[in-house]
Amino acid sequence: MVEDQEEYYDYDSEYYKYDDEEKTQDSVCKDSNGNVLQDGDSVTLTQDLKVKGTSVNLKRGTLIKNIRITDNPEEIECHAEKVKNLVLKTKFLRKH
Repeated sequence: MVEDQEEYYDYDSEYYKYDDEEKTQDSVCKDSNGNVLQDGDSVTLTQDLKVKGTSVNLKRGTLIKNIRITDNPEEIECHAEKVKNLVLKTKFLRKH
């Protein structure tokens, strides 16, 4: 008599497909025009922005140098004229 054996499924390989290409494509940081941003790039603001928590307004056309890419592809870290450790959304930026 043959005993019934439980079937074993390798769920990780069979049902879940992990593609490294999709992760890298989604995590690419792009500006408002679709240009790829990298660490150290210079960008300009496409519209006036009020900085939360301060009385500073950043004017359209302000040049921001030496940006840093964050884990979130929609945000960058930078230093502006009067504000340090500033996080900006990439939809308000244009690569210079």
